[in-house]
Amino acid sequence: MDPANPASFNHRTELLSTGRRYHFVDQLPANYDPATTKTLVCIHGFPDLWYGWRYQIKPWVELGYRVVVPDMLGYGGTDKPEDEAEYTPRKICNDIAALMDLLQLQKAVIIGHDWGCFMVSRFALWHPNRLLSLIMMSVPFVPPSKTYASLEQMVERVPNWGYHLFFNDKRSSAEIESRLPKFLKLIFRDKRKSDIRLENWTLKGGLPRVLRSEDIQLEGTGLLNQQEFDYYLSQFDRSMHAPLNYYRTTLHRFKEEQDESILQAPRPDLPVLLIIGKNDPTSNQAALDITRRLIPHVQIELLEGAGHWLMVERKEYVTEIVPQFVRNAAAKDVQTKL
Repeated sequence: MDPANPASFNHRTELLSTGRRYHFVDQLPANYDPATTKTLVCIHGFPDLWYGWRYQIKPWVELGYRVVVPDMLGYGGTDKPEDEAEYTPRKICNDIAALMDLLQLQKAVIIGHDWGCFMVSRFALWHPNRLLSLIMMSVPFVPPSKTYASLEQMVERVPNWGYHLFFNDKRSSAEIESRLPKFLKLIFRDKRKSDIRLENWTLKGGLPRVLRSEDIQLEGTGLLNQQEFDYYLSQFDRSMHAPLNYYRTTLHRFKEEQDESILQAPRPDLPVLLIIGKNDPTSNQAALDITRRLIPHVQIELLEGAGHWLMVERKEYVTEIVPQFVRNAAAKDVQTKL
């Protein structure tokens, strides 16, 4: 389990009961016991892969956890449907549940980052009894909406989501593929190194402006070393359409969440941790009050100086706080039952 060598992890590809074929890493601890070993299921976001958790997998396995990390639908070795309607949260949550069924996991600690964070928050609403704990990273919890807001209206409320409008246009897939190294350098850049040319790229029109500008050439590989950057480049080469489909589901998401069976918040006894980098412009921290109101017992960690890529920027912190939170939640559960 060497982060510098993706092949050193235990890779599997299986057909789920939902009909989708998923690639995932499945690491068992040395003392694995299906009756007692807790499993951590880690869900990545955009534009990421199972590899986004490369620094956490081995330490967590060495602590005795089973760690399951899929390439989500549209990514890496997992199926890549063309139709954006296949990427709705309910369908993705059903895939996560089907993956757990395949692995004979009735419950697990569910962890998500970025789009993966939104998906695991919905997993807690669609499949509430499949979670031991919920750990969300970079995205506050917001409930299903009773009134439809278009993507344009969302961007008016959260201007730093302006790049969503570019992603929502299907023409962006080919444009990003044609400038993939520059795109990945921008996404994974180290924001501690200021560059006035890149200020406000998250606002409406900012991302295509940066990508198209011949005057803006990005040096280095940011938060990634060259080997890591090359791996991401190889995985996204000519395959950006499927990952971008998540940004094209606004109306689909609204319609499916009108179903009366969906919860409006995670169940009240579910331990919930939310970790956010205070310097992450895309995290919509204005929604933290909503999170606190709907999940009164939530533990929120706001990390000074941290941006979006918490598993890399604060890898030691993330590696330590997750098992600490899981242990504390388990101890509280035991005390409650006494």
